[in-house]
Amino acid sequence: MLRIGLTGGLGSGKSTVAAIFELLDVPVYYADVAAKRLMEEDSSLRETIIENFGQDSYRDGKLNKSYLAELVFKDSVKLTTLNAIVHPKTIADSSKWMEQQMLNNTPYIIKEAALIFESDAHQSLDKVIGVSCPVEIRIKRAMERDGASEKKIIDRMSKQMDEEKKMGLCDFLLFNDEKELLVPQIVSLHRKLLKLSLV
Repeated sequence: MLRIGLTGGLGSGKSTVAAIFELLDVPVYYADVAAKRLMEEDSSLRETIIENFGQDSYRDGKLNKSYLAELVFKDSVKLTTLNAIVHPKTIADSSKWMEQQMLNNTPYIIKEAALIFESDAHQSLDKVIGVSCPVEIRIKRAMERDGASEKKIIDRMSKQMDEEKKMGLCDFLLFNDEKELLVPQIVSLHRKLLKLSLV
């Protein structure tokens, strides 16, 4: 079974790409969704977050996402701290998930995550797919999705790895630029990955 990473910058459309792979019966692990679940369910993780970011990190037992986002996107040290706390747990959770998928004779699985290279998760993956998208489109999409100002989105993007550098580290690229059709690119890559899984 091949372990494939799927990454891209804020607003690149990687979740859309992951959903299309799911339609092709490819199991997908969504790292951001898993991280939020673990931050609510894992008591030791919850305690460490409260120790570092205060009681307001949770409200009525639920993760206070807007409070945490406001804190970490203003302060790169806090963002690094949060990532250092959450990533090891998410990586362990994804490894357990991958082991379960192996029992199903799946040709390949996908781990969708924004920080595949930044968290060194790529070291446990066979290949990485990058979703490439021009920055103007990414800003527009992220503003629409998050209801955030252009300045806030640009600030968040500035904390991420340089897009060109990230795409240069990927084994495959999908172009979600509203010029090339996305589905044919994904279907073509899917066939390629199925062949690779037989090698």
